Amino acid sequence: MAEATRHDKTSRQLRMLSDALDSGRLGPVRRLVNTLSPAEIGNLLESLPPAKRAVVWGLVDAEDDGEVLVHVGDEVRESLLADMDADEIIAAVEDLDIDDLADLVEDLPDTVIDEVLKSMDRENRERLEQVLSYPEDTAGRLMNPDVVTVRADTTVDVVLRYLRLRGELPEHTDHLYVVSRRRQLLGWVALQNLVTHHPGTPISHLIDDSLTAIRVDESAVSVAQQFSDRDWVSAPVVDGTNELLGRITIDDVVDIIRERAEHQAMGAAGLDEDEDLFSPVPRAARRRALWLGINLATAFLASWVIGRFAGTLEQIVALAVLMPIVASMGGVAGTQTLTLMVRGLATGQVGVGNLRALLSKEVSVGLFNGVVWAVVVGIVAATWFSDAPLGLVIAGAMVINLLVAALAGVLVPLTLRRLNIDPALAGGVVLTTVTDVVGFLSFLGLATLVLLR
Repeated sequence: MAEATRHDKTSRQLRMLSDALDSGRLGPVRRLVNTLSPAEIGNLLESLPPAKRAVVWGLVDAEDDGEVLVHVGDEVRESLLADMDADEIIAAVEDLDIDDLADLVEDLPDTVIDEVLKSMDRENRERLEQVLSYPEDTAGRLMNPDVVTVRADTTVDVVLRYLRLRGELPEHTDHLYVVSRRRQLLGWVALQNLVTHHPGTPISHLIDDSLTAIRVDESAVSVAQQFSDRDWVSAPVVDGTNELLGRITIDDVVDIIRERAEHQAMGAAGLDEDEDLFSPVPRAARRRALWLGINLATAFLASWVIGRFAGTLEQIVALAVLMPIVASMGGVAGTQTLTLMVRGLATGQVGVGNLRALLSKEVSVGLFNGVVWAVVVGIVAATWFSDAPLGLVIAGAMVINLLVAALAGVLVPLTLRRLNIDPALAGGVVLTTVTDVVGFLSFLGLATLVLLR
């Protein structure tokens, strides 16, 4: 319901913007844009053709430019940055959090990067360099080094006075981290405990050390899983010696989850989740051509199998009418299993410990559905063409293909993962090839053996 509401809101905003832009009235556009959050502006910019996008981008409040750049895909960001001069870019990014700046800085021109680094104070420059030193898609790259730390030998009153002197807290601060003199993490104290306990209470009495900190080299997927499992708003990041390096907040984790969902959805079609909706035709065509070529090769393989039974098809024309049914049913069944497997691998729910049970379950499901739909299709085919043996042939092929589809749906993503190939990207093509080839081979092979004796 919430997702549908969000889509309706975006659709209305897009329609209003387009109408105002078409009429040449920029005042309403400016007023609408400046009532939106940076994330909403980013979403709208991605929804606009390049010409209208450039106009709207020019109307965005300069104070929001940096946040908007963080919330758009790589291609759109590249096009927006191309329309900005160096001073505008520096002004846009100077107030960003370190973790957001780390996401953005590598997309900036080299000359601008140098100017951005020069404009930062020494502490923030060192923090940025520290974050950039970690590989992408790790906790170190996600973390923000800006954390509030306290000592265990102070009291609640001392900490509250320190916070008042500090004046402001980093966004999503729900805990203060308790560290030793060498910045080793001892635990954390919830803000609610600070305001509900007596001012003289020692911080050491309020320390919570029951939660596990995130290691700096953990993967982004692992980080997202831990936040989901433990309902965290923020979590500390430590190195191998338990030294506190920074923290990760829920807004960064939401971005991870969204990006992985987009990757799986777009990857299944061979597309990049960062591809601009209005990407230039030559670039879009070039990217899609490779995937179309791979699909063409697999289609030729299926056609070759059919060609081996040309004589059978010439004698029994009904086979050509029924062939797509077998392949289609196998493809759908296999895709269902493949989708479950890709999700399970992404969330860590599939592993050696449950693989045999999972394979047994999926084969059982394939056998059950194969038998049920084999009976249905067999009866329909036999009645349609007044040919009972033909009904038996397509029923047998249906059972075979749905069994193979279940096996392929489990084994294909596991094999691709072992080969360091993204199952979300290549799994669909491999699976479709298997179900098409097996479907045609089983149907036409059985027809040749049974109907042409």
